[in-house]
Parts: sequence; structure tokens; C-alpha cells
Amino acid sequence: MTNQPQLRMGNESYDYEIVEGWAKLPSSYTLGYTHGIVTDSLDQVYVFHTGASSIYKFDKEGNFLSAFGDSFGDGAHGFYLHQEATGEYLYATDISRGLMVKMTLDGQEVMTLGAPDLPEIYDAERKYMPTDVAVAPNGDIYITDGYGQSWVHVYTAAGEYKNSWGGKGSDPGRFDCPHGISVDLRSGEPEIYVADRGNHRLQAFTPDGEFKRIIDKDMDLPCSFYFFEGKMYIPDLNSRVSIYDRHDRLCAHLGEDQQAYKQEGWPNLAKSYYRVDRFSSPHGLCVDSEGNVYVAEWIHDGRLTKLRPL
Repeated sequence: MTNQPQLRMGNESYDYEIVEGWAKLPSSYTLGYTHGIVTDSLDQVYVFHTGASSIYKFDKEGNFLSAFGDSFGDGAHGFYLHQEATGEYLYATDISRGLMVKMTLDGQEVMTLGAPDLPEIYDAERKYMPTDVAVAPNGDIYITDGYGQSWVHVYTAAGEYKNSWGGKGSDPGRFDCPHGISVDLRSGEPEIYVADRGNHRLQAFTPDGEFKRIIDKDMDLPCSFYFFEGKMYIPDLNSRVSIYDRHDRLCAHLGEDQQAYKQEGWPNLAKSYYRVDRFSSPHGLCVDSEGNVYVAEWIHDGRLTKLRPL
């Protein structure tokens, strides 16, 4: 009797085992579009999806722990976890209500930020639709208006408005759907990375919004970022996860499927199309303390993948 071959992703340097059926969701719960995924200091995993009780919490073995976040409904989108002096907090964006909400790990809301008071940018016709959020070491909060007017807005830790930059366009410092944002600390000095998805690139800025550089090699539709042990992990909506080194050079594409996003009806393809070792529409990603990679895909009934490093 022979053992079944191990399902894997990656290459010789970035080799992962696929942990099939990792998330054990009770039959009374269902997933909507799985947009965001984060882990806390205990390696517990939080999934942000559209639908009632928009946040599902699992332990690292995939056992279901709790559900909360009923107010997000169809607007669940950006998701971020930040360690602060008073504990760990979830930051979430709601594209339907035009909000960024800061919560405790059990869903208690402690801060809500709506559209900034900028009549030159926003009015009844020009909507605010925040897609992602990140927090700098000094506590400043960065929010991307990816589905609205393509701006980045900055607030203090207390929620006081500071400044903005961007606007629609392809020139340096302008955006076409700034879908994701993160703070890169790999060089020792904070840099603000923006996933300028519609322009097929990343842009790097100083914390004050001064443009620094563009990274566009080996990019397609970058959604967001996760930094871990000097590497940058990017869920690319066009059917792959990419890993870059500390100099933003490509190391590996994981689970790449150059046919999936070209199929009619994508991302909601027939179930018979999907394979556990190929991605269709990665949207959110995180890495836990052991280097396990968790991927959430933009599919109407959700898709979650856990990759264990070998």
C-alpha cells in the first residue's frame, strides 16, 4: 500500500504543504466573499467575509471558536490586526457604509471613522469607499479609498484627521484603485506601501506621503500585503500569491493559475474547476508566528487555504 502524494505549492526555496480542509466551519454557518484574514499573538485566525456575523474566529488547528461583526453585512473588505500598548485590535473597513472601524478581538467597537470632511473630493456623487487600513508605529492610521476616489487619508491614533494624498491617475503619487496599504519596517524606517491595483504596481511613500518609488516588476493585480521575516507576501487577484525579498525582488509565485481569471464568470467558477493546489482570486493573506500562510479568496461562498512551510 502506497501513501498518497503530499499536495504542495511553491518551489525548492519556498516549499509549502497544503493543509486540506483546515477551517472547520459548523454547518449552521456559511461564508460569503472572503475578503480579509488575520492572526493574533496566539496564532488564532480571524476571517472577514460578507454576510451576517462577518468575522469568524478559529484556532490555529482550524477549530471554530466564535462569530461576530454583524453590522458589516455586504460591506466587509479591508482587515488588519495591530498590537498596541493596551492590547490587540482589529481594524476593518466597510465599503457599503463608508467606514473604518477599530474593534477589540471580541468585536467591541472602540473607534469609527467615516468619510473625511473634504468637499473638494467628496460629495453626493463622489462616494467614499475605503478598502484597507494600516497603522504606523507612532499610531497613525492610514486608510485607502480604493473603490471611491483613489486617495490615502491619514489620522492620528485618536482619530483626528491629519492629511491626504493621491487622486485618480497613473503618475507617481496618483492611483487607480489604491486597494491595499501596509507599513513596511524592513529597512528600519517606516515606509507606506500602497497596492495601486488598477495601475498594476506598488508605490512606496514616506509616512508623510512623499513619493519614493514604484515597484511594478512581476505585478498583476496586487490586493494587499503581509510582511514576515524580511519577505513581502502579496495576494494577487489574478490567481496567484507572490513572495518578494527585502529588496522587492520576486522569490516565488504560489498556486499560480494563468487560466482561472480568464474564465467566463470568474471569480465564481464551477466547483469542478477548482484545485487545492491552484488559486483563483486571492484577496487577503496573513502569516502566523510559525510561518504558516493563510489565504482568503474573493469568491461568493468563500475559499480559505492554509499552507504549512516544509
